[in-house]
Amino acid sequence: VQLQASGGGLVQAGDSLRLSCVVSGRTSRATTVAWFRQAPGKEREFVAASRRGGATTHYADSVKDRFMISRDNAKNTVYLQMSSLKPEDTAVYYCAADRGQVILSALARVLSYDYWGQGTLVTVSS
Repeated sequence: VQLQASGGGLVQAGDSLRLSCVVSGRTSRATTVAWFRQAPGKEREFVAASRRGGATTHYADSVKDRFMISRDNAKNTVYLQMSSLKPEDTAVYYCAADRGQVILSALARVLSYDYWGQGTLVTVSS
């Protein structure tokens, strides 16, 4: 499984941005795909996840109501629509995948995912 993330950039606080993650290889609708982020000097943290082919989505409290994860199975692409961006959203954003369905309690764990993209930098200026 390979993941290619893109869409990062420099934006101002309050702006919106959409990240894309193309997932290729041996995947299925059961594949869980998630977004994580890592700010300088901080640990990688969970942002959002899509399970069951996009039927269920999950979010970190810090981004709930501002970010939306969606999935286009025909294009093998997962999106992260980010709105009302804040300077604290500045980080390298990574998409990650596991071929199976990650259980709810494990969604936020880095070790739950076997495959990772290269990351895309999002910088939000105040």
